[in-house]
Amino acid sequence: QVQVVESGGGLVQPGGSLRLSCAASASIFSIYTMGWYRQAPEKEREGKERELVAAITSGGSTNYSDSVKGRFTISRDNAKKMVYLQMNNLKPEDTAVYYCRARRDYDGMNYWGKGTLVTVSS
Repeated sequence: QVQVVESGGGLVQPGGSLRLSCAASASIFSIYTMGWYRQAPEKEREGKERELVAAITSGGSTNYSDSVKGRFTISRDNAKKMVYLQMNNLKPEDTAVYYCRARRDYDGMNYWGKGTLVTVSS
């Protein structure tokens, strides 16, 4: 079982920055593709799926949703078993619970954290 724990959420003003961190207890962290997802409170009530924000493969390739491209940066530190999401120029529509997901490459097994709340408001 892999434990995934997010941190770094909070309240920030529009235009501000936050850095989210995700720690994974995987014994071989480097074989996991890591992703950040988010879900706004109203979308959770509507039963909508979580939105992929950014992902980084075991080889270091990244992809981003169009809504965050150019503002968010995902990175990983395999030695520390950590993945980060640097969020700049935050907008109110970025308000959501952000979840970290670890996906094991060889069998697709997913492990999720419990999420961290980001609120962008003046």
